[in-house]
Amino acid sequence: MKYKLVLFDLDGTLLDTIDDLSEAVNYAMRLRGFPQHTRDEHMKMVGNGIRNLVIRALPDDRKDDEALIDKALADFKAYYTAHIDVYTRPYPGMQQLLRQLSRNGVLLAVASNKFQEGTDYLIRKFFPEISFVSVLGNRPGYPLKPEPEIVQEVLHKAGLTQEEALMVGDSPTDMKTAANGGIRGIAVSWGYRSMKGTPGLTVVDSAQEILDAVL
Repeated sequence: MKYKLVLFDLDGTLLDTIDDLSEAVNYAMRLRGFPQHTRDEHMKMVGNGIRNLVIRALPDDRKDDEALIDKALADFKAYYTAHIDVYTRPYPGMQQLLRQLSRNGVLLAVASNKFQEGTDYLIRKFFPEISFVSVLGNRPGYPLKPEPEIVQEVLHKAGLTQEEALMVGDSPTDMKTAANGGIRGIAVSWGYRSMKGTPGLTVVDSAQEILDAVL
């Protein structure tokens, strides 16, 4: 076994969440008479927490209006929380992958920039039988990825070294998180950011390739 711990990103890696996120963003924009966005446009906006997602969706001349941002964010979060799993589904093979890794004694963790309550809910819903050493999302007082603290926290809880851990994600933010935390990162090809062709980066096309990389 090459690695004893695998940290997974959530949105765009374990779960395809973009349609529910898109619906919630467009709801917050529609309430204010602002332009709405397509699925593909939202895919380019996600990745650094829901506040940044809402800011990117706002008209350019309103992106610095903190009071507006706070209100739009509250509307987004209320709608998203109530409709968080309407369209969201695991990517093919990911449920089986987590079961296989767990059966082989590999520790599992989630490192996400999604707000903590949403992260917890989706993990419980779609991976109820999996035991995770940590499920970490965006929490008040903690920095977002790509800062290394989330990696350090998981390693400390697992009692493992950097060399024993691997991070799997779909975005440059995830790969920077891995690098900043001193662990290896591999990227999936099915997420919201294409990283194929990035020099020195391993990009996988299937859950089986992740399993092979770990074991």
